[in-house]
Amino acid sequence: MQSKSLKKMLIVLTNTTRYGQTTDPTGLWLSEATEFALLVQQAGYQVDYVSPQGGFVPLDPRSMKYTDEEIMTVYETADFQRRALMNSLRPAQVVPADYVAIYYAGGHGVMWDFPDDEALQTIAAAIYGHGGYVTSVCHGIAGLLNIRTASGAYLIANHRVTGFTKAEEVLAGKRSVVPFFNQAEVQKRGAIFTKKRAYKTYAVQDERLITGQNPFSAKAVAQLLLQALAENV
Repeated sequence: MQSKSLKKMLIVLTNTTRYGQTTDPTGLWLSEATEFALLVQQAGYQVDYVSPQGGFVPLDPRSMKYTDEEIMTVYETADFQRRALMNSLRPAQVVPADYVAIYYAGGHGVMWDFPDDEALQTIAAAIYGHGGYVTSVCHGIAGLLNIRTASGAYLIANHRVTGFTKAEEVLAGKRSVVPFFNQAEVQKRGAIFTKKRAYKTYAVQDERLITGQNPFSAKAVAQLLLQALAENV
């Protein structure tokens, strides 16, 4: 089981700069990282940032249209600029035993570099294996798709999870360019996909899996995680 002294969380970010073979830019949806980081840091947790390749993390330019004072305050800090956007850790630099939770932030870019990253899957499985939490928001659910337990089963199998829905992809105008739909891939792996109306705040916890539906659900994921951790003290 996890050590109650652990006070660090790992935030996973994308390195993908464009939608597949198009010239349409994508990347991290800014608020999904900053809102989560702000709440858990206020609760006394340290955060580290990792990406599949390490180093530079691009921002989805559309996400800059949906900011507020809290989001901008985190974005403008030297710490976030340096450790999240310019010098994110490589998976090989991460020691899973140091973390009580892993959180996969979204943005469409993750659909290309999260699902098949075995190094990140190993980290998440190890964190879960020592009693930690595996969490995500929006497209970040793509990072959970292929994580397996020690028995070889999909981690999300037989669990209730959520993520960016097909209806939300249609409304976002990205239905024709995404490589898959989260709901369909989740269901292929034996998980139960739950959702609310498009773009409404929604997060669901099932044991030590906590997932949020869309960009407006990052705080809800953080709140569920912090509550769960507090109850385990």
